[in-house]
Amino acid sequence: MNDSSVKPSVRRSVAPASGPVYRTEHQRDVINRLKRIEGQVRGLIDMVEDGRSCEDVAQQMAAARKAMDKAFYRMMATSVMEAVSSSESEVHTFREVERSTRILEKYA
Repeated sequence: MNDSSVKPSVRRSVAPASGPVYRTEHQRDVINRLKRIEGQVRGLIDMVEDGRSCEDVAQQMAAARKAMDKAFYRMMATSVMEAVSSSESEVHTFREVERSTRILEKYA
């Protein structure tokens, strides 16, 4: 009986401490990805203004689009991992994963 009263309090104290650190690291990663994409888009504008070939511009557009997809999936993976790692109950975990699934279905 003593063990069961200790384990939940330990688990609760660990999850919130790791949650914000985890979120901060991955939020920084997504922001860095978006800043690189911003630079790619500025480069695309320059390419179009300079009259670069359609194929060159298309290639860079495809690279920017793929980079956006990767940033989106990183953000969604972080959301799911955070829901699983910081959840207080199985029902809450299920709801958060389901919410992330709906976002993926809608925007992916």
